[in-house]
Amino acid sequence: MLQRGGELFIKKTISVTVIFAIILSLCGCENKISEAVKSNSTGAVTTIPANDAVDVRGEGISDSADAAIIYCADSGEVLYGHNINDKRAIASITKIMTALLALEYCASNDKDVRVTADMYAEGSSMYLKSGEILKLSEIVKGMMAVSGNDAANAAAITVGGDNEKFADMMNEKAQQLGMKNTHFVTPSGLDSEEHYSTAYDMAVLCSYAMENETFREIVSQKTVDVEYEYPEGKRQTLGNHNRLLSLCEGCIGIKTGYTMKAGRTLTSCAERDGVRLIVVTLGDRNDWNDHCALYDYGFSLVQRVKLTDGNKEIKLPLVGSENSNDEVCLIPDKELESTLKNEDVDSVEEKIYAPRFVYEPVTHGEVVGTIEYRLDNKVIAETRLIVK
Repeated sequence: MLQRGGELFIKKTISVTVIFAIILSLCGCENKISEAVKSNSTGAVTTIPANDAVDVRGEGISDSADAAIIYCADSGEVLYGHNINDKRAIASITKIMTALLALEYCASNDKDVRVTADMYAEGSSMYLKSGEILKLSEIVKGMMAVSGNDAANAAAITVGGDNEKFADMMNEKAQQLGMKNTHFVTPSGLDSEEHYSTAYDMAVLCSYAMENETFREIVSQKTVDVEYEYPEGKRQTLGNHNRLLSLCEGCIGIKTGYTMKAGRTLTSCAERDGVRLIVVTLGDRNDWNDHCALYDYGFSLVQRVKLTDGNKEIKLPLVGSENSNDEVCLIPDKELESTLKNEDVDSVEEKIYAPRFVYEPVTHGEVVGTIEYRLDNKVIAETRLIVK
């Protein structure tokens, strides 16, 4: 019989409901194991379509935006929001998608880009000049730091051939990410009736983009250095427009925006105590203060929970051994964590899938079962059980 203490370890011990699912035959266990090993999730919950979240501005939350959202990047949950599915002009936060596609292109071909006159654009600029040559990844730096519309055009033309074809790529990527209420027309975010997104869709995009290490490194810096291939030795030091990097505890990015039609748009990402949140505001004249207040509120709702640790062991009878009392010890092949709402911590269920016994011989590291954690009947984390 399996013995399990049923404890989660955070800052203090928290009890959880423990459910044992013992598979009665070795064959049945192998089938379950094969299914679990395919996914081998580390705890992230699949993003699900969101309805407008509860508007709690009446509870003292600082939020003057036309649309706003607090989105948990770890779990895909909406922690707070209003008008999160309203289609709105988004201005330069569009460049998150442009930069992301450019960096994914750079991963296999960080090509030299020769600046041409058709890359020029009105509005904010990194002041590229015809004939200059620089790497595509350097152009992305200028696009994200000072919101260069010329940089966005340069990236679009380089990757897509022209702005129209690149917009098709942007929309295809949006569909892949589940951004159902988004349509891109320009790489820079200049106003167009057919260019729009929502607070929710942009939060999904931000969450995905911040998983890209190069993207995350660029948007987290208060200043970036852009180096040119030609003129040889030319170098620009550009200050990041995102003041939240200095104003907000734990802020690690990502992008500002403004046009007359969209007003002030702002997306940001912050990490505290192992939890990563995204805040998006659209049409917000007080966005710096609002983001700081929304983060304080959002982080008060959730915590990072350690589901397993190095001390977890499950013992099974070992059949075929000379000593009838011999056992085999199973351990998770990795530690599991998940970000949970405070009120959900005690509702986590643990399920163990393993045979009632194991036949001799067994080897170190051999997969014998799986362990999973569920919340509201959805798997939030799982991994294999292996021989210690």
